[in-house]
Amino acid sequence: MSVLDTKNITPRSLSIFTALIISLINALLSLFVSRVWYTPLIIFVITFAIIYSLYYYTLQRFIYRKIKLIYKFIYQTKATKKEEIFYKHILPQKSIEEVSEDVQQWALQRKKEIEVLRDNERFRKEFLMNLAHELRTPIFSIQGYVDTLLNGALEDENVNRKFLSNANRSIDRLVRLVDDLDEISKLESGKIPIIQESFIIQELITDVYEEFSLKAKERDNHLLFKKGTERPIWVHADKPKIKQVLVNLIENALKYGNEGGTVTAGCYVIDDSYIYIEISDDGPGIGEEHLPRIFERFYRADRSRARAIGGTGLGLSIVKHIIEAHGQTVNVRSKPGVGSSFGFTLEKNKV
Repeated sequence: MSVLDTKNITPRSLSIFTALIISLINALLSLFVSRVWYTPLIIFVITFAIIYSLYYYTLQRFIYRKIKLIYKFIYQTKATKKEEIFYKHILPQKSIEEVSEDVQQWALQRKKEIEVLRDNERFRKEFLMNLAHELRTPIFSIQGYVDTLLNGALEDENVNRKFLSNANRSIDRLVRLVDDLDEISKLESGKIPIIQESFIIQELITDVYEEFSLKAKERDNHLLFKKGTERPIWVHADKPKIKQVLVNLIENALKYGNEGGTVTAGCYVIDDSYIYIEISDDGPGIGEEHLPRIFERFYRADRSRARAIGGTGLGLSIVKHIIEAHGQTVNVRSKPGVGSSFGFTLEKNKV
């Protein structure tokens, strides 16, 4: 490696190169003053020693001391013994380019952290705003009915039971909202354990279909399996939680699908380790701009329609948390006017 390699130059090599150039120049100039052969040699040695010492000391003492401070600022921790060794022996051997790369990497990492913090702050603000809205609606409803009853309607047998019934429904909505928030918090913190067992996924889907059979009949909806996916497939997962996932997805398909439409379940073997379950409807679909955020808490693609239908707005968020707690993934495919498909992977039971 050459003395002056610009990509890996160190204080020592730079000092040697600078001292060598200046010493040679002084030695050559001394030939015009003295013809004695050893005079240029003495001047060369003395000049080299002085220039090298001064230059190396200056670089080490001032420039690399500043770089050391930059490193301390970057890592923001008190140096350990290993780090002190790094600052004293390894850092001075680093080239300016290498130090520059380290600083650029640190800056890029800080930039990403700032972007994450901004996204989290935006999400926090939206979450609090949506939560306040979700709480306000049933609370104001309850307050209105109670005030009306206290102001005389309680004695009116034509409306008192109706108002109490409406207030009770709003209370039920509040309870569901609090329960869903509590469940998401427990899932995020890992307080709800995932207890896996082996079961046939088609049988679980059939059980959920039976629970929604009356609701489907009211809307003239059909609950079917996709042709070719009826063959029993054993999976290894938390059965009650996967049932909750299926309940949320099938309920949404019935709520937001068209009357007289079809809800279809498909179960596909991906490989020897995983299977893919998909719940599809032929409803109005979801706009592409909404798909990246569809699993966020309280996010609604069609807010006006969602308010009329009801629900807490947390169903898909719970689905995402349960599937991710299994170490699996969930996704959505949708197109306006065609319908929506929500799918997730599960571990295949190895018989």
